[in-house]
Amino acid sequence: METITEKVRDTLVLAGSTFREDQKEAYRAAIAEETKEQARWTMEQILENACVAQENKRPLCDDTGIPHLILEMGHGRTLTGKMLEEIYEGVRQGLQALPGRPMAVKGDDTARIQQSEGLYEDPAMLAPAPLMLRSVSEDVIRLTVILQGGGPEIRAKTYRVFHRHSVDTVKDEIVSWAKAEVGNLGCTPCNLAVGIGRSHYEASSLMLQAMAESRFGQMTELEQYITDRVNEDGPGPLGLGGKTSVLSTFVKVGPQRASGVRIVCMRPCCCFEPRKASVILS
Repeated sequence: METITEKVRDTLVLAGSTFREDQKEAYRAAIAEETKEQARWTMEQILENACVAQENKRPLCDDTGIPHLILEMGHGRTLTGKMLEEIYEGVRQGLQALPGRPMAVKGDDTARIQQSEGLYEDPAMLAPAPLMLRSVSEDVIRLTVILQGGGPEIRAKTYRVFHRHSVDTVKDEIVSWAKAEVGNLGCTPCNLAVGIGRSHYEASSLMLQAMAESRFGQMTELEQYITDRVNEDGPGPLGLGGKTSVLSTFVKVGPQRASGVRIVCMRPCCCFEPRKASVILS
């Protein structure tokens, strides 16, 4: 029987090396509809690269990303410190097995900010982001690993939107942000992940949940609207023009408060994202 550490290790490798079938189908559909030869060829190469990475269990991208962990707990389940250590050890082993790109910065607070003491050679030194814990109705302990690349983080935005009691105001602001950033992302077609909450922390957490729950080909009316608007005059795959700058949009709306603002987090995920995989630990 696999240990928790082994399960997490293999799940991280799977997240970093594999397109899910719904993701492949989204590319096939976009390729079939594309009329511009360069754009169609670009998406064909992205899909081919993904299939080769999956077959060989190698990284989808040189920017192998920062591990983000979502742990879902059934009501009758218990989490111990030992289990957490096993999870983190699985992340370390997964980064070595993938292998992850060495990106962990050495030194104290100042040195890490300045990046003045160089990098660790061991990819396992890359610490994961703080773990997110969620309650679920299922009687399981399930872990989702999401690998977040650096380019999308540069182009992401978390800010207040004065909603004026209209969802149109919020969604048009998201479209405006996305149009400004998708063209600068480079590695398109992208997927937009959006969280709408009461605080900056909550909006960012909801954005990550939107990525974890993402399913290509199942957009809501709001998600379809954002996708279509950004694609109207977008740069296309790798900035070469064409119909598809955004393959899909994933939106997660959380609880709201009586306020004139909504906090929105928008992340233009690169052409290989969301890089995610889940596993039942117990």
